[in-house]
Amino acid sequence: MRNPEGRPPAGESTGEAKLHALDYWRVIRVRFGIVALAFLLVVLTAGVTTYFMPRQYKASVSMELKGDQENTMRVFRESGGGTGLDPRFAPTQFEIMQRKEVLYPVVDKLKLGVLWAAEAGGNPLNKEQAYFKLRSLMGLRQIRNTEVLELSVTYQDAAKAAEIVNAIAESYQQKKRELRQDMTRSSLTELSSQLEGQRNKVTEMTVRMQKMREADPTIIDNENDRAVGQDDPRRGVIASKEEELGKSNTTMAALNSQLQQIEKLRGDELMRSIGQLGITDPVVQKILPQYQEIVAAEAAMLNSGLGRNHPRVKSLRAQKDVYVKQLEEQVDSLRKALVAQRDIAKGTNESLRGQVESLRNESRTLRKGSTEYFETKEELIRAKTVLAAMEQKAATESVDRSMPQTPAVIWEKAEPPSFPSSPKVLLNMVLGVVVGLIVGIGLAFLIEYLDTSIKTMEDVENLLGVPVLAVVPKGIRLLHKNSPDIPDAEAYRILRTNIEFNRKSPDANTISMVSGGPGEGKSTTLANLAYTCAQGGYSVLIVDADLRRPTQHKVFEISNAVGLTNYLTTNMSLEEVILPSGIENLSIIPSGILPSDAVGILNSQRMSDMIHELKARYDIVFFDSPPILGVSDGSVLCSEVDQSIIVVQHRRFPKAMLKRVKQAVTNVGGSVLGVVLNNVDLRHDPNYYYYTSYYHYYTPRGRGDEAPAAAGRGRAATPASAGSNGSNGSNGSRAEGDY
Repeated sequence: MRNPEGRPPAGESTGEAKLHALDYWRVIRVRFGIVALAFLLVVLTAGVTTYFMPRQYKASVSMELKGDQENTMRVFRESGGGTGLDPRFAPTQFEIMQRKEVLYPVVDKLKLGVLWAAEAGGNPLNKEQAYFKLRSLMGLRQIRNTEVLELSVTYQDAAKAAEIVNAIAESYQQKKRELRQDMTRSSLTELSSQLEGQRNKVTEMTVRMQKMREADPTIIDNENDRAVGQDDPRRGVIASKEEELGKSNTTMAALNSQLQQIEKLRGDELMRSIGQLGITDPVVQKILPQYQEIVAAEAAMLNSGLGRNHPRVKSLRAQKDVYVKQLEEQVDSLRKALVAQRDIAKGTNESLRGQVESLRNESRTLRKGSTEYFETKEELIRAKTVLAAMEQKAATESVDRSMPQTPAVIWEKAEPPSFPSSPKVLLNMVLGVVVGLIVGIGLAFLIEYLDTSIKTMEDVENLLGVPVLAVVPKGIRLLHKNSPDIPDAEAYRILRTNIEFNRKSPDANTISMVSGGPGEGKSTTLANLAYTCAQGGYSVLIVDADLRRPTQHKVFEISNAVGLTNYLTTNMSLEEVILPSGIENLSIIPSGILPSDAVGILNSQRMSDMIHELKARYDIVFFDSPPILGVSDGSVLCSEVDQSIIVVQHRRFPKAMLKRVKQAVTNVGGSVLGVVLNNVDLRHDPNYYYYTSYYHYYTPRGRGDEAPAAAGRGRAATPASAGSNGSNGSNGSRAEGDY
């Protein structure tokens, strides 16, 4: 019920929302065959594709990576020991693993260029091509909160995958060991050079003291290497200044060494080693993690199969270049700052050196005799102390060098996997099921959207402006061959009632049954309607005017030797062509022998006279007509009778065709009484089911058929559009005799 403005009452909004949800479900039920077919095709495709996909085996090796402890950098670490492993150290090392310095030895060792020759059409791959292919096979997984990495290689041969990944791990381990040894060797060489200079200094001072004793016999030294106490008040000041000078020398050495390291490293080498340079600049500490994240992300994309020219890879490379430029600029600024600090320290050192020399000179003038000797002796003692410390340092470095270097420890070598890592059968099939359902349901809704056939009674009434006289379910049987009380008869009782109350007048009793195309159930509908009317007490006549493919004589199992064509083309009387059907109150004029010119016969004065005479003899005369859009016979017949009923098969022909059917009737002066929506699949259209489900409830039990309609014409008529809220249905097979 609607209000005067055409809006539904407030209480009906929830019901309409539910109806829309049910409509979606009905679309799936109606198109279940398409959904099932699409689902099976997708699942089958997924299964076949998975079956024929090459098996890939993933072999993994477990490695523990340790941070570098370069000897040349220890002096710059405030803590005095090595730093812990940076959280971005592992991704950086994985990037290093993919460098040519690590993978080229693997390519040469395993002869991968020759191994992969078959994939290149028989031509061996050059080293660079084999390198890029090998790089694409690599993968990395870091075990969370540990320094352990799982380096993997995915390949079609399980044994070869294990061999390749083990070779990569060993090559990386060897490269890291060589780098560590080179750095230790360089540090030890520098330390040896300084040690040799200190030894020479001690020797020189020893020789000078010996000469001084020989030149001055008065010098008596019985204290060996023990310092001689003096009463010079400046000695404490000199010692303090010398201590400051020593610290200044240490600072100068540290700054010079750090500058040398920064000057040596350039480009990618600087980016990889910047974290171990001991730089505490906040800008570098902020940008460096971002650069390492970009490097790791770029490596992950390349390993996932993306090419180096992929837009996302190029975007990451552009970001990396920006960070590199920023880091280089900041390192350059730090380099300049270190130079400035070194210059300041140099000036301070020279100033301290001058002060020490000045104090020493003043002390010498105060000394007499052997003062110079004992000063030389004190310098010798200090030089020997420094020499002993340097020798101990050299010994420690030599021991460290002789110890095994383990920058990367292989804890678990790869073994040939027993099962392939891909394709993942279960995952592929689950995805196939999901995609199949999505494709099937999407295709069902697409076809439903593109389907312009008649689906609901509203479609008919809105399109044609005429009522739906009845909804005939799918699978209706011929009523005269079954019990009169079967539920199938109720649809035709409704149709009979709606015809009675919708025709123009009681005299409009000649009705043709037309359809747009063949197979819509027109002849079966006419036969069952005529039988129902006869059972209701009407005097009924069926005229089989379908002179193309007559059906009624087959339906009622009578002879077709004499019929309508005989009457229209000869002088036979109506009594000779009207045959009994074997059913009370029901007679039939079969088509007779089929003519060559059906239109000419029907469009004749004798045909008009016959219709006029039959109107007076019978309560209702039904004319079975050929499809109105296929031949012109139907239009001629519609122009002769009082009214026409259009039979439309549910979900078969497009709406435009139904509209042309009505136009074909009205263009010849005919009148459309209404539409019969035929062959509705009630299982798929619950609203139609509600419209027709009362057939069973009200079917007469143990009594005859209902009283003649003429006796009940005082009752209120059933609205012609009752049950018009019916929704979608599905195409069904025709009942016996459908045409």
